[in-house]
Amino acid sequence: MSLLTPADLDGWRLPNRIVVAPTTRARVPGGVPGDLQAAYYAQRAGAGLVVTEGAWVSEEAIGFSDVPGVYTEAQVDGWRRVTDVVHALGGRIVLQLWHTGAVSHPDFRGGRPAGPSAVNPDEPVYLTSGRCRTGTPREMAVAEIRATVADYGTAAENARRAGFDGVEIAANGVYLLAQFLHPRLNHRTDAYGGSPAGRRRLLTDVVEAAAAHGRVGVRLSPWWTGGLFTVDEALRAEYDELVAGLAADYLHLRGPDAGPDFAAFARYRELFDGLLIVNNGFDRDTGDAVIDAGLADAVSYARHFVANPDLVTRFALDLPIAPADPATFYGGGAAGYVEQAAAMAVVSQ
Repeated sequence: MSLLTPADLDGWRLPNRIVVAPTTRARVPGGVPGDLQAAYYAQRAGAGLVVTEGAWVSEEAIGFSDVPGVYTEAQVDGWRRVTDVVHALGGRIVLQLWHTGAVSHPDFRGGRPAGPSAVNPDEPVYLTSGRCRTGTPREMAVAEIRATVADYGTAAENARRAGFDGVEIAANGVYLLAQFLHPRLNHRTDAYGGSPAGRRRLLTDVVEAAAAHGRVGVRLSPWWTGGLFTVDEALRAEYDELVAGLAADYLHLRGPDAGPDFAAFARYRELFDGLLIVNNGFDRDTGDAVIDAGLADAVSYARHFVANPDLVTRFALDLPIAPADPATFYGGGAAGYVEQAAAMAVVSQ
């Protein structure tokens, strides 16, 4: 098998195994997807699966400027235009659901952000006025946690109404669900902390709430490094338990920063029997190799898709891959987003 062979997810046929990884581009002022987003995802509809940028599940979830949500009717309508055009082009698309938790700022919420415990995650926050660091959050009350689970369920229902083929729960990186999973951030002694089972309860509750409305994937990062969020081997063993019991249709793993590590992915291939998507540092050859080895069912690409919306065609025809320009990653307009001058120049050479 290779990246260009079809895959099947419980009767849901993917025409190839090349996935658009979720990439926040900060080009949605007001939080409602518009013409630019419809064009952006349409250009990438040839992928076997498109995973959108993270979308806020509620106002309380917000932690970045110019990122879309999926909690208002205007947002649902905006996303419906995106899914309509992707489906018209034969694509499949899921919406990533996002909540930043303690990695936010009072400017977004009008008060201190809330996290699992009153522990400062010491992470950067990006405001329209510039970059700053997080402060100490409030500890979420149990009632707030239950309301957040309900927000995820409503967001998944809204995604279904907007025409998405499913949702992906963002539990990777440094945000709310990853905060609850980490004992350095989660000091709770109630049902949502105190043990590995307690720390993963919020995620399992969120998956259950979202699954009531269709297909659900989960994104995890068991090799994350940096500050309080570093995942050591003891915590990785907790991830093993989480993955083994995960009631999701697919698992999307962000791999080690050093690049594709087949042994690392093999660990989770043995634990999860659904569709497994792997990510981080792959090119065409290593993508083919990890699939041929049976260690993954699909590979997701972020930077490659940023600069090469026609990545599937480039892989199929062995064309050069244009480099991504970090200066255009976040904010701005069409340049570096739907206008891919550098990518087109490579094809014409």
